[in-house]
Amino acid sequence: MGRLTVRRPVLRLGPDGTSRSRPDTLVTEEPLEIRVGGRPLSVTMRTPGHDVEFAHGFLLTEGVIGSADDLATARYCDSVDDQGRNTYNVLDIDLAPGVAPPDPSVERNFYTTSSCGVCGKASLDAVKLKTRYSPAADPLVLRREVLVSLPDRLREQQKVFGSTGGLHAAGLFTTDGEPLVVREDVGRHNAVDKVLGHELMAGRVPATGTVLMLSGRASFELVQKAVMAGVAAMAAVSAPSSLAVELAEESGMTLVGFLRGETGNVYTGAERIG
Repeated sequence: MGRLTVRRPVLRLGPDGTSRSRPDTLVTEEPLEIRVGGRPLSVTMRTPGHDVEFAHGFLLTEGVIGSADDLATARYCDSVDDQGRNTYNVLDIDLAPGVAPPDPSVERNFYTTSSCGVCGKASLDAVKLKTRYSPAADPLVLRREVLVSLPDRLREQQKVFGSTGGLHAAGLFTTDGEPLVVREDVGRHNAVDKVLGHELMAGRVPATGTVLMLSGRASFELVQKAVMAGVAAMAAVSAPSSLAVELAEESGMTLVGFLRGETGNVYTGAERIG
């Protein structure tokens, strides 16, 4: 797994006052700085890997680009350790000719944690971005038996979680329950950006006829990201926020929460569940 995980010694506390030393596997968390044309745009903590997908997804969901053709190059630069080795923690993006640079409201000029989504915005007004791809027009129909199977299908793809227990996951599935792409990350929004960036690079945005499955809760920003990519249905194993439900309803998205076993709550777009 390379830099995805690290091994550390721990003291394992057992029953009846017992303890023993043993190695433990931890998920890696490192900063990634995204620059556009050499100018710093965002710094976030993430699990290394799929960084170019992450950059594509981040720029898509922030409304900077709408297709893979809007991005010309992505290259690692200017990030070395004390021995002069590249840490691959700075990614510089060049936009294609004619593509406008990010609006100043998009800039995150200070450190943001992996659990932080909306924080770091220059303006709360910038959160409510206008999507180029409306989910409302998607004729998606999702069978109930497929919907309730998605948490287990997502869990089957969470390889790093299996060894660390410390990662969020997001997966994009067809209406037959087949996984198109699954990504893991210490940050919920990072995992979603990696999934949507993968689809953008594959030429599959808008992501018509797909369901985005989340391993945690459905926050406002995660719904916003899905809306920006034209995803018509989102499901999560935990709760949505009130603002997430409002945005899903306004955007014509189907939103399901507390999807566990055979049960779940359909908050919006129930007409798509067959």
